[in-house]
Amino acid sequence: MPPALLAIAFLLILTFCYGGLCAASPFGDCRKCRGMGHAITTDRKGKAKRGKDCRRCKATGKRIRVGRHLYNVAARLNRDGTR
Repeated sequence: MPPALLAIAFLLILTFCYGGLCAASPFGDCRKCRGMGHAITTDRKGKAKRGKDCRRCKATGKRIRVGRHLYNVAARLNRDGTR
């Protein structure tokens, strides 16, 4: 099998796996707060305490995946175009 066909097959498998992940679990952990919803800071004694709420995920700890966002945009465009 030529290397080009192997690379294409690998990319197709990777794309379908990511599409399945986006369909099964459309929300992933926030990359900034790592799914906590807030930052971890320390006080003057070095003890960990809760910090400010994460602005990126609005303190939910979850963000929509890129693939799911693209699917939502395409579905909205199709729905609006066929009305």
